[in-house]
Amino acid sequence: MSNILIALKPKADVPAIQRRLTELGLWTRKLTTAGATTGFEVTGPSPPVPSETLSSIEGVASVFVTPTGHPLIDAQARRAVELGEGVRLGSDAAPVLFAGPCSAESPELVNAAAAAAAQAGATVLRGGAYKPRTSPYSFTGHGTKALHWLRAAADANGLLLCTEVMDSERVSEVAEHADILQVGSRNMQNFGLLRAIGGAGKPVLLKRAMSASIDEWLLAGEHLLANGASSVVFCERGITGHDRHTRNLLDLGAVAVLAHSYGQPVIVDPSHAVGRRDLIAPLSHAAIAAGAHGVMVEAHPDAGAALSDGPQALDLSALEQLGAALGLAAPLRAA
Repeated sequence: MSNILIALKPKADVPAIQRRLTELGLWTRKLTTAGATTGFEVTGPSPPVPSETLSSIEGVASVFVTPTGHPLIDAQARRAVELGEGVRLGSDAAPVLFAGPCSAESPELVNAAAAAAAQAGATVLRGGAYKPRTSPYSFTGHGTKALHWLRAAADANGLLLCTEVMDSERVSEVAEHADILQVGSRNMQNFGLLRAIGGAGKPVLLKRAMSASIDEWLLAGEHLLANGASSVVFCERGITGHDRHTRNLLDLGAVAVLAHSYGQPVIVDPSHAVGRRDLIAPLSHAAIAAGAHGVMVEAHPDAGAALSDGPQALDLSALEQLGAALGLAAPLRAA
């Protein structure tokens, strides 16, 4: 976030200027010298306002705006990014649906999920070959062979592939199979991994860490672009909350800030955010309404037998219904 300082002319009408700043939606703090107000600092949850607008206020002498710490992220603002051949995300592009199982458990499961994802209007297959798990005794994925399953299923159904990279040593292996490299929430500030993933030169899906601020999230994206990533898509997947009715706290305010204030490509993962399949559809709609350029959902042919995150996975029928409700299902898209 830029810092904004507004210097006032001598004998400026301070109350009138403060009223105008409030009308513009700005939170401010008075700057004083020898007891007299000489300017304002823009603080708190203020929206972006062009410096020209501030300079035009009667009584304002000058406006000082410090640059952000993420110029490369700023440069990708308000334009669609290319995820793969024929698939654009952001700006005025149609919403993109990422769908698939949490884990690639077998080639049969991956093929069924990919076919259902394509039928639902998805353009990207999501699925984990390597899975970060809280417990060392939980299923952690089938690794290299799962990458082959995912790539084959994506190709057979005309989908791009997005999958997570967990460590620097596997970046080249995953990049060989995937169109979009995913940084999981636990690794958002693993800067060595961000450098390695950026060096692959591919689009990156950057999930927000569980307690990260928006500025920290943006700067993690800057690490990726500074090291060669072709683009960064931000993914809100819920942050740590205090109420256990949902798995995490879905921060749609952050989605709106990234989409509208920063003009960044952003999607929402309601599956991980709330951990409840009954809330996936309404929160997908809410995400799009907040400005998200797509959603990422988990879908499984037999969620009751899933090796990871079964309670939050949609069945394939529910996935198709979601795609239709979002206006993405294949028959609607073709029309």
